[in-house]
Amino acid sequence: MPEFMHFILPNRRTIWLLGAASLFSVSVYLILSASLYQVGYPLDDSWIHLTYARNLALYGEWAFIPGKPSAGSTSPLWTVLLSIGFLLRLGPYIWTYFMGVVILWGLGLLGEMSVRKYSSAYQASIPWVGLFFILEWHLVWLAASGMETLLFALLVTLVLSMVMNGSRQFLTLGLLAGLSVWVRPDGLTLLGPIFVHLIITKGSGKKRWKDFNLILLGFTALFIPYILFNLILAGSPFPNTFYAKQAEYVAWQARPFINRFGELSLQYLAGPSLALLPGVVGWFVISYRKHDWSTIAGMVWLTGYLLMYVNRLPVYQHGRYLMPTMPIFFVWGLVALFEFLNIKKGGRYHRLASTGWSYLTGVLCLVFWIVGASVYSKDVGLIETEMVVTAKWAANNIPADGVIAAHDIGALGYFDTHELIDLAGLITPEVIPIIRNEEKLAEYLDDKNTDYLIAFPDFYPVLSAQLQPAFVTDGIGRELGGENMTIFHWR
Repeated sequence: MPEFMHFILPNRRTIWLLGAASLFSVSVYLILSASLYQVGYPLDDSWIHLTYARNLALYGEWAFIPGKPSAGSTSPLWTVLLSIGFLLRLGPYIWTYFMGVVILWGLGLLGEMSVRKYSSAYQASIPWVGLFFILEWHLVWLAASGMETLLFALLVTLVLSMVMNGSRQFLTLGLLAGLSVWVRPDGLTLLGPIFVHLIITKGSGKKRWKDFNLILLGFTALFIPYILFNLILAGSPFPNTFYAKQAEYVAWQARPFINRFGELSLQYLAGPSLALLPGVVGWFVISYRKHDWSTIAGMVWLTGYLLMYVNRLPVYQHGRYLMPTMPIFFVWGLVALFEFLNIKKGGRYHRLASTGWSYLTGVLCLVFWIVGASVYSKDVGLIETEMVVTAKWAANNIPADGVIAAHDIGALGYFDTHELIDLAGLITPEVIPIIRNEEKLAEYLDDKNTDYLIAFPDFYPVLSAQLQPAFVTDGIGRELGGENMTIFHWR
């Protein structure tokens, strides 16, 4: 069979089976969402990407608001890929979902190839690992989310799997790390395990120096243009989002670490991850004893990545910032599971343990796939009945010269054309220093001659306390334990 990126490609039957499974898995989520609420996206951020993509396709501008270039898109590569849908007149839905299905398919194939490459014990004719990936609810949720996160997860898994499998394609690894930064700035961290892999790879000093330069060549060939891109648009090396999110969640960062870590664990282990956790821990011990430092480097990277995020950002929206690490976590856990199944000693007790572990993993995957479809539908319902409805009302009822201030600008940017002040700082970076100071924000809005404030009241209790509502949604925010989005007359 032909090889790709240091992996042996599966046969055609496996490839098409996983493709059909990916289409089925995502379609179930979309159909249930449409039947309960409507087709849409589970995050307002999805509409931010789509707004940039539409303006790029229609006007050739990198702008959230036409005529005003900005660096509010965290993922330039994802924006470019989304813009193809608008050029083909398949945006904002068909092309986006199609890309989600294709990336999920690719991730299923990569998971299947990685486990087969690393574990000689996995010889099943049915691609159980690929199907596991395609049915794991976090990954399906991402595939139907309209966000770049699943693409980043694919690149992370590819890089760490190549490292784990001893690949010497160092130029390719550098290029992949550089490409990942165009998807999310966090891709910069992938250089860590790549360099560790280089250090422990056998070879002369001359060969190591050559490989080191190949990594840097591949990485900088894509990273330097990324830095220049942001400097030109925003005057800073990273997107506005990178700075705004950290400023907004100072209160989270001040909470006790044990509480933050507890929330991370609940989100991360909500699914088959819980069953695979012992396998990952066990595989770490085995890798350490075998001096498999490439695998250890990947595990250290994952730990550092999780701690970095739990230290800086809330573990909200099902831990979506942590989801890119899950596929490689699954690879390690599944490798350990198949190696355990292959043990010949232990008799009846081993058979009971291996059967129980296998069934628990499979049952949790299927149960949470079903539960995840309901969760996804409610998430879409929240965005559609709160953010999208509000944006459409504003477009049809607020005077054309009205100035709107809002924290959630995705749907507003896509469906409305009013002058917009972004209280999250993505396209209005001057609010970042005062992002959670409501008194300073009030002064800023007065200076900008604001006419309307759009927000959930509890997000800005001081700002909204004395304001009169012009419109309140009848969405599912209250049903889900929150509030309804409100358009307030600014004083």
